[in-house]
Amino acid sequence: MDHLEKARRVISLEIEELQRLHERIDSTFVAAVEMLKSTIESGSRIAIVGVGKSGNVGSKLAATLNSTGAPATVLNCQDAIHGDLGLVNSGDSVIALSYSGETAELLALLPHLKRRQAKIIAITGKPQSTLGKAADCVLDINVKREACPLNLAPTSSTTNTLVIGDALAMVLLESRGFTKEHFAELHPGGSLGRALLMRAGDIMRTGDDVVIVTADLSVTEAITRMTKARAGAVVIANKDGLLSGVFTQGDFVRAFQSGSVSIGSDPVGNFMTKDPIHVKDDRLVGEVLRTLEDSRIDDLVVVDAAGKPIGMIDTQDLTRLQVV
Repeated sequence: MDHLEKARRVISLEIEELQRLHERIDSTFVAAVEMLKSTIESGSRIAIVGVGKSGNVGSKLAATLNSTGAPATVLNCQDAIHGDLGLVNSGDSVIALSYSGETAELLALLPHLKRRQAKIIAITGKPQSTLGKAADCVLDINVKREACPLNLAPTSSTTNTLVIGDALAMVLLESRGFTKEHFAELHPGGSLGRALLMRAGDIMRTGDDVVIVTADLSVTEAITRMTKARAGAVVIANKDGLLSGVFTQGDFVRAFQSGSVSIGSDPVGNFMTKDPIHVKDDRLVGEVLRTLEDSRIDDLVVVDAAGKPIGMIDTQDLTRLQVV
């Protein structure tokens, strides 16, 4: 068996175990979500405990919970019994990860967690283990075999642990009404935060950098103003100031190639694109990017609530503004 076949075998084994997990998930999962939701809504927090590979998965789960507005901390079992237990208070929930449910370091911590009146959610492959019996809620991630060819290295079991953790975090997110705006508040740095927080009005060209003209202006004058503004298009407004059309460099080239050699003296309105794609100034940048991608245009008109053009978004500006 070559390397690719072996890799596919590993992946197939893990998919099979995930399918088993998918089929047996039950009301205990609902109870776990409600427990975590109650914890967050009461102003308490979630502590994650685990040792070895389970601890590594626990760190990822804590990061996911924190990034989705559910305060979580990783509690080291050894450090906990030497002072860090102060991180856990009455009303907190503890997610304890141990496939065997008999991890000595974790079991040594259980009585102290109980004494502090913390609620315990066990994620284990052995519901009847010491951990399972001590927990308030048990999520069974049992596997028939690991993807390891020796059936020793935690593989299928850690994947099940990771996935059930993701499921907890995502269902908890939805049940709390957590939105992309909330997500953006927790991710203000980088292009993700900018795309989620900023709006069209924040990144559009304005003032002398955007050209708004009437339809009776000559093409020559429109091109002159476009060039002066270093823009790829001019916006055409009607007599009421509402958006009427847009005239781009591409429109000029197409008109000239079609045989309109005297295009320069003609009204720009004769060649404009009527009712062009546009966005309101309060649209999130993420929506603006999607509009540009779907429409495959380089210049996007921005209008106010009344439909009057007030700016232009040029795709060439997006990299400079660090929103892509």
